[in-house]
Amino acid sequence: PAIFAGFTARGIPEDDIRPRENVFTYQAWRALGRQVRKGEHGVKVATVIVTTRKERDEAGQEVERRDSRPWMTTVFHVSQTDLTK
Repeated sequence: PAIFAGFTARGIPEDDIRPRENVFTYQAWRALGRQVRKGEHGVKVATVIVTTRKERDEAGQEVERRDSRPWMTTVFHVSQTDLTK
């Protein structure tokens, strides 16, 4: 909901907003060969990321522990990007 509200406030039609298709983070756009234009403002969203780490239990066995934590990130619409050369 935050993605749709943020981009519609910027004048992008709601039917043109497709998360995971044309809305990505800055680094994801770079990996796709696109550059976010200078001065463009994205939409901040909250998400949950899963982290794993290895620990030793009481018996000395190595176990993998998974945790989840909140994470804030900024996403940009394809209309805010240009192809890199």
